[in-house]
Amino acid sequence: MSDNNPTRILSSILHPAPAGAGDQAIRNRDPRARLAEMTYGGALSFLRRPYSRDLSAAKAVVCGVPYDGATSNRPGARLGPRAIRAASAELGSSDSFPYAGNPFSVLPTIDWGDLYIEPQLPHRVAAEIEAGASEILSADVKLLALGGDHFVSLPLLAASAKRHGPLALIHFDAHSDTWPDDGARNDHGTMFVRAVGSGIIDTSRSIQAGIRSHNPDDHGIAVLTAPAVHRMGIDATIAAIRERVGSAKAYLTFDIDVLDPAFAPGTGTPVAGGLASLEHCRRRRR
Repeated sequence: MSDNNPTRILSSILHPAPAGAGDQAIRNRDPRARLAEMTYGGALSFLRRPYSRDLSAAKAVVCGVPYDGATSNRPGARLGPRAIRAASAELGSSDSFPYAGNPFSVLPTIDWGDLYIEPQLPHRVAAEIEAGASEILSADVKLLALGGDHFVSLPLLAASAKRHGPLALIHFDAHSDTWPDDGARNDHGTMFVRAVGSGIIDTSRSIQAGIRSHNPDDHGIAVLTAPAVHRMGIDATIAAIRERVGSAKAYLTFDIDVLDPAFAPGTGTPVAGGLASLEHCRRRRR
């Protein structure tokens, strides 16, 4: 049957669907472009970036690392990449706040998808993550990895250090993750002390912020506790990080539990007294 409703016909003529609209995660081929998309529908990718393994036009690559076999309390972080992509959908077509522009015109970005990991073969996990990250970094792009529990930072750091040399570590977390390590197991609380021992981070340039768990040994890494960050404020915290890191190449990592459990209650190891989601709003107006 044909639709002879003149109002509907006129509406489709006056308001045609934009060219290429919908499912831009799989239809868009330009890592700079943003296409029309329903916020509540369509194929999900990080900020609606095109899914691609073609690194030639990209300057930044997003990949998921869905592994949580190293957790010590509640699991579930393996679902993190999927959840982050879903949460980012509403922001995918908006101008970046507060800069009012399309960030992908400056930093062409693709979504690589997830690294493939065999969780039932834990002795292979670190090598699989490091190999996947090394493949991406070989194109001289910036890598944004979505965990996954925090252990995945160790193979990601190893891949980055192979390309750039020892890195400054900028680490936002409730925990230092530098407790004693036996050198063998996958553990989300020891990977940074192993990184120190492996020489892949430069402790003299490294800093941790938001810490609110006791560790008697800082291993040479500067520590800004959560109470210190609250007292100092965001501007002073940023200044302290810049002073510590200087011009060194850095690996930046966020554990979701750096936020107070009021803002991220689902984290596996919640600790009270953390940072708030509105901390950036407290920055001094310029």
